[in-house]
Amino acid sequence: MTCGDPDEAVAGIEDGSTVLVGGFGTAGMPADLIEALVRQGATGLTVVSNNAGNGDTGLAALLDKGRVRRMVCSFPRQSDSWVFDRLYREGRVELELVPQGTLAERLRAAGAGIGAFYSPTGAGTLLAEGKETREIAGRTHVLEYPIKGDVALISAHRADRMGNLVYRRTARNFGPVMATAATTVVAQVREIVDIGALDPEAVVTPGIYIDRVVQVVPAA
Repeated sequence: MTCGDPDEAVAGIEDGSTVLVGGFGTAGMPADLIEALVRQGATGLTVVSNNAGNGDTGLAALLDKGRVRRMVCSFPRQSDSWVFDRLYREGRVELELVPQGTLAERLRAAGAGIGAFYSPTGAGTLLAEGKETREIAGRTHVLEYPIKGDVALISAHRADRMGNLVYRRTARNFGPVMATAATTVVAQVREIVDIGALDPEAVVTPGIYIDRVVQVVPAA
């Protein structure tokens, strides 16, 4: 479904939803969709993303409005992550810290229908406390479970009218795996082209995974 604007694209996201948000820092961040989600008003959200927001916009704005109950991310603290830092210190948001590769694999596992997997990452650290472990090939591995989202908000470069997506360079980060791991997937793109205009060999995310597409105007 092609939406007329980002507000239409995020309509219906419910309180308490688990929302997967693409992006690596600001690269590939679906900024317009996040701003629309701030306006939409859903609260009590669990947000899964690589980091916990930058500056005062995007995820930081969603956090600052008190809409996020829990963050699942790899890099909650950066030089400009003062909003999350303040809320976490005040006890107003929960944090599940997940190593970056493990985060990507837990999302991929959800899309692939994998029940759980063992990884050596985090073994012997605080991140493994309370988790099942097993010795495999002489190394301690930690049992990790998939991360499934109710909604995924992702950003791509182009889409055709069937929702097939092409990404641009580092903007192709968590988008492809998140698109397979959520019940409803919303993509913002810079351009929507006719069917057949995209090189099939360049399509990364097939349209079968995409529920809503909205074209946004790039920031100046």
